[in-house]
Amino acid sequence: MIGAKPSAQVFLLPKALPFRYHKSMACINLSNRKSSGPSHVSLFSGFRKWKLLQKINLFSRVKRNSASSNEQPVKGREHEVESVEGGEDMWDSASAAVKFPEHLIIMVNGIVGSAEDWKFAANQFVKRLPDKVMVHRSECNYATLTFDGVDRMGERLADEVVLVVKHRPGVQKISFVAHSLGGLIARYAIGRLYEPCPDTQLSDATSNSSNDKHLEKPCEGRIAGLEPMNFITFASPHLGSRGNKQLPFLCGLPFLESRASQTAHWIAGRTGKHLFLTDNDDGKPPLLLRMVDDYDGLNFMSALRSFKRRVAYANANYDHMVGWRTSSIRRQHELPKNQLLSKDEKYPHVVYVERGNPPSMHQQESLQIKNKTIDLEEVMIRGLTQVPWERVDVSFHRSKQKYIAHSTIQVKTYWLNSDGADVVFHMIDDFVI
Repeated sequence: MIGAKPSAQVFLLPKALPFRYHKSMACINLSNRKSSGPSHVSLFSGFRKWKLLQKINLFSRVKRNSASSNEQPVKGREHEVESVEGGEDMWDSASAAVKFPEHLIIMVNGIVGSAEDWKFAANQFVKRLPDKVMVHRSECNYATLTFDGVDRMGERLADEVVLVVKHRPGVQKISFVAHSLGGLIARYAIGRLYEPCPDTQLSDATSNSSNDKHLEKPCEGRIAGLEPMNFITFASPHLGSRGNKQLPFLCGLPFLESRASQTAHWIAGRTGKHLFLTDNDDGKPPLLLRMVDDYDGLNFMSALRSFKRRVAYANANYDHMVGWRTSSIRRQHELPKNQLLSKDEKYPHVVYVERGNPPSMHQQESLQIKNKTIDLEEVMIRGLTQVPWERVDVSFHRSKQKYIAHSTIQVKTYWLNSDGADVVFHMIDDFVI
């Protein structure tokens, strides 16, 4: 009805025409004009009115489609979203009214990314586990800030997590979900946030005979004062990018890989040095080598060990940014053969799942290189596999979105990367609450 008091949200469409959208009805808001009545509508020719209605119908369809594309909360439930310093918190408002979720999930973006990259997965977490989890999408490291170096970004993330935990005193557990470079950032941050349990410290001080037992058992520690549960990475370069085919778009050509190692810092700043292990701060080993052990007051491996589970999702092919070996923390001969890759009807793009490290392969490799010089990649593999990892191999071979697999694996943008939704569902279904 023209001239009526607006009762719904006002949207701006092309040519800055104000519209009121209400269910399936849309009309022109002319209430702010001096004159009123149908004479204003008569200013539009029949053709212009038809075009205008087409725009309104298109706008209406876009809204309905976005609501049905798993980007919005399920009907009848509402997600509470609150912007906090450095990111955004999301939880189910109906469940929080009874009891606030106790499990905090920190989601970390990759290089040149932002909190928006995890929007789809965050929505799915809250939909499927409404009374269990609260999701925080970090944004302290976004866009070109991701060129500052893994250490500086890890410090920022650690500070952000501390602020979130202080703001949400009811949370008891914590998990990390990270994409690409975000996996390295998260590993650094937990090294800073790790706190050994007081009872563990006491038993170590009073009984030397129990030291071996403590080494054999998972380290009972806390991350930012919370119980660590899941540490999950998607296509993260855990072994860096300097090895053969670790940066796949270079096609494994030694000349290009050598030049990339020498020039990466021109493009990606300190982060480039860290990824190619060319950093040498104050004569220290490269940062990624330091991060496979407890080093200089930062408990990188103790922090990883404290989580109930560690999971590495990796693209087996078509990822042009991160190689299969580095994202799955394996040696070349440990990668599953093509004939071993199979499809799961429920998760069609999850082609192989390996739970725990294969000890026979580890021992065999140790014997093979016993009298040889150990390269940097081998040092990192040995360090990271001190703790068991679940490895989930993903393939978008039959997908039209396969050439952007690096983003599809996390569903960075739903309309462009929707084929990765089953991978996100696989993560949530296996999530330890």
